[in-house]
Amino acid sequence: MRVGLEEPAAALLEGVSRMTPSIWTRSYVRLLVAGDLACAMVACEIVLGTRLALGAFIPGSEALLGLGLAMAWPVAMALGGAYRKRLHGEGSEEFRIVFNSGLALTAAVAIGAYATQTTIARSFVMAMFPLGLGLTLFFRYRMRKRLHRRRREGEYVRQLVAVGHRDAVIDLMMQFRLQPHHGMRIVAACLPEGGPLDTEMDVEGVSVVGDFTNVAETVAAAQADSVAVLACPELDGAALRRLAWSLEAGRTDLFVAPALMDVAGPRISIRPIAGMPLLHVEHPEFEGAKRLVKALFDRVVAGTALAVLAVPMLTVAAVIRLNSPGAALFRQLRVGKGGREFQVFKFRTMVRDAEKLKAELLAANEFDGVLFKMRRDPRITSVGAFLRRYSIDELPQLINVVRGEMSLVGPRPPLPEEVRQYGGDVRRRLVVHPGMTGLWQVSGRSDLTWEESVRLDLRYVENWSLILDLQILWKTWGVVVSGEGAY
Repeated sequence: MRVGLEEPAAALLEGVSRMTPSIWTRSYVRLLVAGDLACAMVACEIVLGTRLALGAFIPGSEALLGLGLAMAWPVAMALGGAYRKRLHGEGSEEFRIVFNSGLALTAAVAIGAYATQTTIARSFVMAMFPLGLGLTLFFRYRMRKRLHRRRREGEYVRQLVAVGHRDAVIDLMMQFRLQPHHGMRIVAACLPEGGPLDTEMDVEGVSVVGDFTNVAETVAAAQADSVAVLACPELDGAALRRLAWSLEAGRTDLFVAPALMDVAGPRISIRPIAGMPLLHVEHPEFEGAKRLVKALFDRVVAGTALAVLAVPMLTVAAVIRLNSPGAALFRQLRVGKGGREFQVFKFRTMVRDAEKLKAELLAANEFDGVLFKMRRDPRITSVGAFLRRYSIDELPQLINVVRGEMSLVGPRPPLPEEVRQYGGDVRRRLVVHPGMTGLWQVSGRSDLTWEESVRLDLRYVENWSLILDLQILWKTWGVVVSGEGAY
């Protein structure tokens, strides 16, 4: 079944990857439609085949009904918006829409059959649709991974013109380069009128070829298909409206970045008030029922993990003791929610008295900001290097989670000396429990700069949810297995 869903997709991807954005988008949508239909057909065949194997009689009309329901599957996906190009490769939102579309079709068939007193085999509603939904989600997941891989190789990307001030354009450009799976590449930039053309932008590979008055001309010259307008006072409502009009003829997509950054998801909604579309931003929930559910989820999962991993963790402790003198567990003072200090538990990965040797190595610090990191820290033992690479050294932190001092997902637990150097904005990290993993863990780990790790922690604080926690836990597994960015 895996070959049937993935190999044709891979072949078609090879063909459309060299096309222009508008052409490959249409080809990619056709591929999704074909794949969704194939998933529904496979689900129908499995259900009918299972019933035949169990000795059930299947009339021809019922087989035709199953075929019709399979044909209706991609129609339901289209009505739900599962083929919109803005969803390509965007993960959770695409999966949510696919799930809701499949659920809506299942409900519509069940309600329609009941209302019209039409006899439909229960296997179609109870088995075919759930199986088809599972296959479709798996197919979409594989396609998303393939799309991300192609984008990292420079294919399937949107050519984008960035409009805004120099620092904002550079920041956006660096974010796109750090996260190429989003499929955005800045090919030109437009800076405010009257300012000098920034030759430093050429160093980063992006040419500044215009100002805010000739964005449409810049788009045509760069053969771009999208424009990103960054927050700046020069582009007010009237200017943005005129810019949108100038881009209509070429069907160029327009993206507008709000002044409030790193806030997304259900916290943001558009509310038309007095003829004006106002951006409504809800406050994050740091207390209440959702936090109670998160705390309960953390402790149940951590307690279960400790029970399952008890013997392997004892084995790791024994190996550490045999490899170098000293205790197997390492305790260190960290700062948790609200600035409260606690003892974090980790497997010891360094030689005894490593903290005393740190002062001699400060000059060799390879990390910018307030953290101390070395790729080849001489204090790390041979066993410790292995434990760090695969994050095994952090397993004892499950004890901290059970005790309520940490969460499974959250900002990185900082040292007291780091907190003393925090600015006002960075202290925002302390309003939630620190986590064993987080956005920093799945976005580069130790390869991140101080500013990037802080930005990711603040983004998590502003947008946390149980769904986001589950996504991060899922991604953590792949990051840990690969061992990338750990030292």
